[in-house]
Amino acid sequence: MNITPDTAVSIVIPTHSELRWESLSRTVASARAQQRAATEIIVVVDHNPALYRRALRELTGVTVLENVYARGASGTRNTGAFQTRTPLIAFLDDDTVADPGWLGHLIAPLTDPAVVGAGGGIAPAWEGDRPRWLPDELLWTVGVSYTGMPTSTAVIRNVWSASMIVRRDVFVAVGGFRIGFGKLGEQNRPEDTELCLRMSAASGGHWMYVPAAIIDHDVPHGRSTFRFLMRRCYAEGRGKVQMAGLLPRTQKLGAERDYVRRVLPRAVARNLLAASHGRGMFHALRAATVVAAVAAAGLGGGVETIAALFETNLHDTTS
Repeated sequence: MNITPDTAVSIVIPTHSELRWESLSRTVASARAQQRAATEIIVVVDHNPALYRRALRELTGVTVLENVYARGASGTRNTGAFQTRTPLIAFLDDDTVADPGWLGHLIAPLTDPAVVGAGGGIAPAWEGDRPRWLPDELLWTVGVSYTGMPTSTAVIRNVWSASMIVRRDVFVAVGGFRIGFGKLGEQNRPEDTELCLRMSAASGGHWMYVPAAIIDHDVPHGRSTFRFLMRRCYAEGRGKVQMAGLLPRTQKLGAERDYVRRVLPRAVARNLLAASHGRGMFHALRAATVVAAVAAAGLGGGVETIAALFETNLHDTTS
């Protein structure tokens, strides 16, 4: 794709911990190696002065900034995005490696002015072996593409900020990622989904999913455990209830309901059938894992709903 004023793009990479220095360096190198070069690469450090100083010293040829908002991924990304001047902004996480054709593939759908943004395919880079009990339908829990997503370029409701491109004017108009709503410590709230919905509502545009725009996403040992899966699903349940409270009533979580009602039951049935035909008892474990994941998400959603009702009642009694 030829570089024109309408397709000039900056890449923003948030980071927060020295423990990710090696992976951050790989992410930056992959951003530099894009066949479709970015106008600027911006690394934003989240309230870590030592890491900021190191990035300034060692990451030559990139812009290094400090998060000027509250701690968290949302403010870190916004700091970099609002610094850009290109009409397109791409985001990469600091534990990813982008394929050389990633940026070119991601930009392609935005030649259509009705497209407000796009996201790409995310492949797992397992630190060890993939757990055999983890079904493809639950790969989203480790931040990668999963069964149920489109297999070719298609319209989609939302994409993930680990591999995302947006139109800067719409992003700025809606205020970017919602500060205070996103990933921070053990909290894992869907700030990227919430942003996608606000941008679509504000512009009347839609999002595209581009599987060919591939990045590899690190999956460390600590995210390959059943305990992590349960925590992640529980947090997702709470986060989706929180997000629903931020959305207008006209915006429903239909994609989530379709996933729970159609995709996951098929996963259970398929794996139970495979186990019954002697194709390996790990299929039975995968079926049980899906059931446990739904239960954990449901518990999280229930806890968050009760907490919201309690807060509302407390506010009513004190006002």
